[in-house]
Amino acid sequence: MKKVVLAYSGGLDTSCIIPWLKERGFETIAFVADVGQGDDFSAVKKKALKSGAEKVYCLNLQEEFIKEYVFPALKAGALYQGKYVLACALSRPLIAKHQVLIAKKEKAQGLVHGCTGKGNDQVRFETTFRLMAPEMEIIAPVRIWEFKTREEEIEYAKAKNIPVKVTKKSPYSIDTNVYGKAIECGILEDPWAEPPEEVFTLSKNPLTAPNKPEYVEIEFAKGIPTKINGISYKPVTLITKLNEIGGKHGVGRVDMIENRLVGIKSREVYENPAGTILHAALSELEALVLDRETMQYKARASHKYAELTYNGLWETPLKKQLDAQFDQIHLRTSGTVRVKLFKGNCLVVGRKSKLSRYKKAMATYSAGDKFDQSKAEGFNALWAMPFKE
Repeated sequence: MKKVVLAYSGGLDTSCIIPWLKERGFETIAFVADVGQGDDFSAVKKKALKSGAEKVYCLNLQEEFIKEYVFPALKAGALYQGKYVLACALSRPLIAKHQVLIAKKEKAQGLVHGCTGKGNDQVRFETTFRLMAPEMEIIAPVRIWEFKTREEEIEYAKAKNIPVKVTKKSPYSIDTNVYGKAIECGILEDPWAEPPEEVFTLSKNPLTAPNKPEYVEIEFAKGIPTKINGISYKPVTLITKLNEIGGKHGVGRVDMIENRLVGIKSREVYENPAGTILHAALSELEALVLDRETMQYKARASHKYAELTYNGLWETPLKKQLDAQFDQIHLRTSGTVRVKLFKGNCLVVGRKSKLSRYKKAMATYSAGDKFDQSKAEGFNALWAMPFKE
């Protein structure tokens, strides 16, 4: 029998994959990555074994996820299409990396994932596989098996006595981690249909959110968030805390038409309270402490970083080079930002830093103005000169 390692979540697809592989003579080791999805991992392990897995690994990767994946992407200002904080995309290369390490430890011959042929995750997993273990076979059952619909998968799971949370009445595909949540399928496949309130669990409906705004101060050290309202938190706890605070005010909901790597468009719904707050806050701190040329360059580099992450190119030379650049850029981004959370909105209303480039004496129109306006006439003449006939 060929031994393979499966990235196992316990969801509909991977629940069907284990018995499907067993029917074809594979010995399956299930790997469960705890990235903060909040599952009962004891139950998930039992389910994997009951489904036919020979062994189950469960690793808590939350701290590594936040420190080595989320924070670098935050420093890069990586927002895919200017909206998506890449919460789920960032977890894929991390999961794939540990899946490969387990496969090598177990002397497995293959790596298995439950991604579809029309999604982005297949690329994120397989690129990491091919870079880290090019000698191993890659198996993607969802691309080749006989099931044509999720409804058929549900029937197969029932026939194998495998309990699944997905039903024909609630067919959503949901991916959650400590940083955020992604929801698709069902009625969401209609771009005209408003997402039903039932799909949201991390954020309160803005209409019923508190009628009083909440002010939150976030302190950064070289681009990394370290404190909330003056209290220090470890990375995972900080993200969890901001998700709670932002979610209470309905912050972080995103409904977008996304350009997938494979060439199709998809309708995606996300919940990212912490990510929304942190990106807004850090961006304003950058505006305070960075020079104009650096900011303009960073905007272009941020766009590229988001594309590399979304497209599964996390373990590539360019992405690592950009990390080094962003580390250099953020040598100055230490300070505090105050945000106002209210009815789904996150507004930056204050920012301060010992490294601020803002000089009131140069900007003020009141007493104490030290800007030499006599130099403006020459500046304006030179500025317009290249465009004169």
